[in-house]
Amino acid sequence: MRTGQKTGFARQLRRRQTDAERKLWHQLRNGALMGCKFRRQHPVGPYIVDFICVEASLVIELDGSQHQGCGADAARTSFLEREGYRVLRFWNNDALMQTDSVLAIVYDVLFATTGPHPNPSPARGSGA
Repeated sequence: MRTGQKTGFARQLRRRQTDAERKLWHQLRNGALMGCKFRRQHPVGPYIVDFICVEASLVIELDGSQHQGCGADAARTSFLEREGYRVLRFWNNDALMQTDSVLAIVYDVLFATTGPHPNPSPARGSGA
């Protein structure tokens, strides 16, 4: 997909947000999380990520049930990490039902100064 096509597709995705994306975006937009600027449905390389804070090199991906056992997600995460991004993955259900917990993890990763960063890639049947 060429750059212009990818940008157009990202715009379509922004107009067709899932409920989980809408709820999390409401909490992340306009620097609502401690002044950190997030973008949604943003192109990075061959991918369009759900949310990104460019300044903190942090990508947040929300996964629905179609992502269980999806090898493409592992390749996507690997690419993003090679590009220098930390990648957090959450189940849509967690973003909807446990929004505060999801935001607490994002906050901890954004403002952690020591230790390894958490990468709560959901395993089958479990969330972040």
